[in-house]
Formats: sequence, structure tokens, C-alpha cells
Amino acid sequence: MSVPGGAERRGAEPVPPDVPPDATASAVDDGGIPDGPREPAEIVDARGLRCPLPVIRLAARAEGLPPGTELSVLATDPAAQYDVPAWARMRGHELVAATESDGVWTITVRVQRSDT
Repeated sequence: MSVPGGAERRGAEPVPPDVPPDATASAVDDGGIPDGPREPAEIVDARGLRCPLPVIRLAARAEGLPPGTELSVLATDPAAQYDVPAWARMRGHELVAATESDGVWTITVRVQRSDT
């Protein structure tokens, strides 16, 4: 159903015309962290680096990014599965996904503030 301005109506909330249709779909229905494949805008390759370097590299890349940008870090240090979510929480960013495959953690955050 269309509403003025060309937006489509989904449920009870109108979608602004400048928002892509798939951006309004929630990736998390139960409040948990989704584990499906994602294509983040930015990737930080911290494989082979030990704590705290994965977080330092992630923080450096996140600095100045516009809110809403998704950023993933690839890390082989098992501590990253704890350190990256803690960093995101302390900086006001959103943890989007965390998966492990063959010893590589892929942890995605959504930047909420540009002053990380």
C-alpha cells in the first residue's frame, strides 16, 4: 500500500521514501544475535593479531564512520568474541552478529555514533 511521498506501508509504520525496502526488515526477531551471512560495508582483517589489537584496529576504522555503517572484524584470537562486544557496548554501538568458522571469528557491529 502506498502512502504520500511514494513510501510503502508495512504494518502500521510508513516507510520513508529514501529507505531501501530491505532496510526496514529486522534481522533479529527474538532479540538475539543473528548468525546468518551478512555483507558489511567495511571489513577489518585482524586475523593473527592478539588482544587488544583486533579491538584497536576496529576502533580506528570505526572512527568517523556515519551512524548505521556496519563494520566487521575478522579475528583468530578467541578473546575477540568477548572484547569486541564489550567495546561496542561501551562505545554505544550495536552488536549485529558474531560467528566462528574454522577458528576465525567474524564479529559485526553497527556504528551508532561517529565519535567512537
